[in-house]
Amino acid sequence: MADIPPLRRAPDTGLSLVADERSVRLEGMEGVGRFVVRADAEAAQKISQSFGATLPLEPWHSATNGSRAALWLGPDEWLLFADEREADSVTAQVAAAMGETPYSWVDVSHRNAGFFLSGPHAADVLNAGCPLPLSLAAFPVSKCTRTLFGKAEIVLWRTGETEFRIEVWRSFAAYVVGVIAEAAREHMV
Repeated sequence: MADIPPLRRAPDTGLSLVADERSVRLEGMEGVGRFVVRADAEAAQKISQSFGATLPLEPWHSATNGSRAALWLGPDEWLLFADEREADSVTAQVAAAMGETPYSWVDVSHRNAGFFLSGPHAADVLNAGCPLPLSLAAFPVSKCTRTLFGKAEIVLWRTGETEFRIEVWRSFAAYVVGVIAEAAREHMV
């Protein structure tokens, strides 16, 4: 039987955002390796050293080092990002460093879709579907969390004063973009 590679499409293929850059801009992300990690504090320290970005131990914190990032999702859970071309080597490096130390490492690169939402009304647009207060004072740069956006679970990470990164399961991507588009129409100036 022939080995047929999976059809790979960008997360925003066929999706569009009707907005004005004075309001918000939404861009799909490609080339990102994503890993969900479960580990205790000792294992998290070992993973941090081999992964190249510190796994934060404080709630709602993130850490970056070049193209690598680690987002705290729970007391023993993180979402990690690396360049997709490095996914296999990163996985092998972490496995070698961990030895017999128990941990869980799951590649979710193909499950998730990622988006950057930016612009002066990005927080307002997100608040149309997200119950969290997203002012800069309440949700500062580098803060991250798992939350709801409309009826979809997302991971939300503030990467700049007017910039957010949204991670969502691919099956909910069209829904999330639709809710963002509707909210963005209300904030066009």
